[in-house]
Amino acid sequence: MYLILTLGFLSVVLSLLLTPLVRDSIGKIGFLDQPDGVRKKHPTAVPRVGGIAIVLSYAATFAVALALPFTYTDFLHNALPAILRLSLVASIVFLTGVLDDLVGLKPRQKLIGIFGASSLAYFAGIRVDIRLFHGIPDWPWLAFAITVIWLAGCANAFNLIDGMDGLAAGVGLVATVTMLLAALIQKNLPLALATLPLAGCLLGFLRYNFNPASVFLGDGGSLLIGFLLGCYGAIWSEKSVTLVALTAPLLAVSVPLLDVLISMLRRYLRNRPIFQPDRGHIHHKLLERGFTPKRAVLTIYGICGLLAVVSLLVNAVHNSFTGLIVILCCGGAWLGIRQLRYAEFTMAGRMFLGGKFRRIIDAETRLVDFEDALAKTANIEACWDRIRAGTSEFGFQGVRMSLQGMLFEEAPGRASGRHWQLRIPLPDDEYINFYRDFSAPVDPLVLGQFVNAVEQGIRAWLAAQPLEPARMPATQMYYATGVGSRVEGRAS
Repeated sequence: MYLILTLGFLSVVLSLLLTPLVRDSIGKIGFLDQPDGVRKKHPTAVPRVGGIAIVLSYAATFAVALALPFTYTDFLHNALPAILRLSLVASIVFLTGVLDDLVGLKPRQKLIGIFGASSLAYFAGIRVDIRLFHGIPDWPWLAFAITVIWLAGCANAFNLIDGMDGLAAGVGLVATVTMLLAALIQKNLPLALATLPLAGCLLGFLRYNFNPASVFLGDGGSLLIGFLLGCYGAIWSEKSVTLVALTAPLLAVSVPLLDVLISMLRRYLRNRPIFQPDRGHIHHKLLERGFTPKRAVLTIYGICGLLAVVSLLVNAVHNSFTGLIVILCCGGAWLGIRQLRYAEFTMAGRMFLGGKFRRIIDAETRLVDFEDALAKTANIEACWDRIRAGTSEFGFQGVRMSLQGMLFEEAPGRASGRHWQLRIPLPDDEYINFYRDFSAPVDPLVLGQFVNAVEQGIRAWLAAQPLEPARMPATQMYYATGVGSRVEGRAS
């Protein structure tokens, strides 16, 4: 207990002392976060060296504690090798983040550093070694994959949620305290000795990072906190080999993980790059609902605190009520996401439940069949018949086709009102024009696919023709087909 109190006191004091020193010295050497008026709305440039301050405070805490002439520090000496292994692996993530803060890295470069550190963590003994089902043999590759995905996911989750003063540091503090309490309950001394200094460093750092912040975490800090918490979660769950073992640590960091999953899904639905920044994170949606920055951050703190209690409850009841607790948490998350009113999810829900998604799938499937049938027609007359059938099938009222020196036309009926024209250019200045009534509904997605299907189908048909047919004078009627249809030859 004395060792725990010593580490806690040292980490808070050192963080309070070192953070302003790092901010006022290192912070001005290439680490300033400049406002842009869009995503970064702070009034002046702010140093993003919080990660450096936390690392120095964390390391200094252990250095001072080891130098103290107290017998209880023997426990720290015994746990030091495991803590050093964890620190060396985490330093790769930290340096990756610092480089990004200093010179700016591409997302792929950051991922290489994060996945590399996550892989090394597995070989250093930090593993999420679980089995999906009872009775199956151990699969080392599965444990490796789950460990890497878990650690990289936690690191990126805290990196993405770091968008408001005090948010990532405060959420990290709640999660760290949760894992500290779990370690004390489980009497897991190495985990307790690793988590307590981080909790103290984050608490001291929040003195300068809470709104209005005079220093930011930066990528070096947010990536490091997420990665360390992922490692702590793996250590927390290491005594069990069931999938439920990861439930408690997952709940402890569930808000950042939920935010990153929502962001990825939103960007996928909108066909945007996964790593493209935007203002659609949970804290941004709270601001849109009228929350002040402080109230939004405190609200997220409260949600994290509630989930922290739930995670400790899951840890206490083991497997008895874990399934029910997870179901209730998922239901609460779903209700919360609905309150945030994400337009992407609203539209996706309407498409699925309203049948629009099925109609799009049906239309695109028919377009694939139409293109295939068009490409396989035997001659130009069959090609024209297939074009006419597609015209009616996809809601057009008329069509005009100039192909291989011949002019085909089926004009819109007299009952049709005003219409607009869709022109598809073909090789040799030939074309196909489709006519559609202004009052007819149009799906832009299906319309684009229709153009592509016609163009590709005709090109494939032309490529399969052995010889070009003789061209005829433009005034000579060649044949007629169907009511309101005609075909003429024309001079080449």
